[in-house]
Amino acid sequence: MTERCGWCGTEPIYVEYHDSEWGVPEHDPRALWEKLVLDGFQAGLSWITILRKRDAFRAEFEGFDPERVARWDEKNIENALQNPGIIRHRGKIEGAVRSARLFLEIESAEGFASYLWGFVGGAAVQNGWTSMAQVPTATKESTDMSKSLKKRGFNFCGPVICYAFMQATGMVNDHITACHCHDRVRALSAP
Repeated sequence: MTERCGWCGTEPIYVEYHDSEWGVPEHDPRALWEKLVLDGFQAGLSWITILRKRDAFRAEFEGFDPERVARWDEKNIENALQNPGIIRHRGKIEGAVRSARLFLEIESAEGFASYLWGFVGGAAVQNGWTSMAQVPTATKESTDMSKSLKKRGFNFCGPVICYAFMQATGMVNDHITACHCHDRVRALSAP
């Protein structure tokens, strides 16, 4: 039997996400922005809820094209609020639009990926947890990221959300050492 991190359980969508995406280093700025937005929508909910709605989010938010979402107006926001396929929370939708505009500023100034990966010194942190009980919910780096994002105008990006984002995008390797993904993710993180 293949060993996995305990959080993914046996739900097929979760197992697939764990095995193919979670912890894999992501450097594409658009993909990082999408994940940060989805993590914001996840606030107060379970990640599996977001995974089940991810295709609807991608359709509603125009493929998470930040240039297009940055041009959204009140009509676009109202339309999104009517979409039962996504999380219909005005503050989170407005926050996604604002974050698209902020993404464009950061991308043109220093690069969105460089900015975010800078919180881990540009290279993935390789942890060696032997059980999920050892894995933190936030770190100094995720707290620093949260403070910086909030200072720039982002919302729904507290230290716990930022740490979940860092785990998911491979900024930290939090697969437990017995997990079949741990060594593969470590190898993908090598310079």
